[in-house]
Amino acid sequence: MANQVPVYIQIHDQLKDEIEKGVWKVGDRLPSERELSVKFKVSRMTLRQAIQTLADEGILERKIGSGTYVANEKVQEKMSGTTSFTDIMESQNRIPSSKTISFFHSPASSSEAENLGMAKGDQILRMERIRYADNIPICFEVASIPAKIVKGFSKEEITDSFYHTLQQKGMEIGRANQTVSAILASEQIADYLQIKRGDAILRLRQISYLADGQPFEYVRTQYVGSRFEFYLEK
Repeated sequence: MANQVPVYIQIHDQLKDEIEKGVWKVGDRLPSERELSVKFKVSRMTLRQAIQTLADEGILERKIGSGTYVANEKVQEKMSGTTSFTDIMESQNRIPSSKTISFFHSPASSSEAENLGMAKGDQILRMERIRYADNIPICFEVASIPAKIVKGFSKEEITDSFYHTLQQKGMEIGRANQTVSAILASEQIADYLQIKRGDAILRLRQISYLADGQPFEYVRTQYVGSRFEFYLEK
């Protein structure tokens, strides 16, 4: 045969080209599999293979009982160092913002003290925030910071972009230890992130260090699984 490209790949390429040309825009629902199979004169099985390939690439999103949609690009974080949320968003031409849910000083819990290298009962600043990209909620974050590190800082300097503030005050950001796991959204988290209870959540636990090895932040973050992905670089 003159053309050795599999039929489903040809359909994949045509749909991808239409999406890139704006025929189908982000959030648009594609026609049904039946309609598309008629359009391309192929079986439903071949059409479904093309759709699944696009979904695997993150170009399309399949929603059970609803249909197939052009997906939003997922925000990515390269897990090879310590990078601020603001920097991640700006590097991908997104507008970062946040909403502070709570902000207060408290004695450190045993887990906070352990992860931050402090004595139990030492003072920490604990804050809860919803982080956004282009006004879309991406994650809910609980951050614990040794109070001595942020002594004299204003609330805005901490909540607007904590990492930038540290650097402006002459502190060099070092490494981070990160642990990622998958969970289901609780009712409260679902409300914060504008998703459904039980939706997929990526949970990141991170301890961040200054260049001199001092822990400066212990963060527990819950990311909307459909809006954020991590990739590793060795």
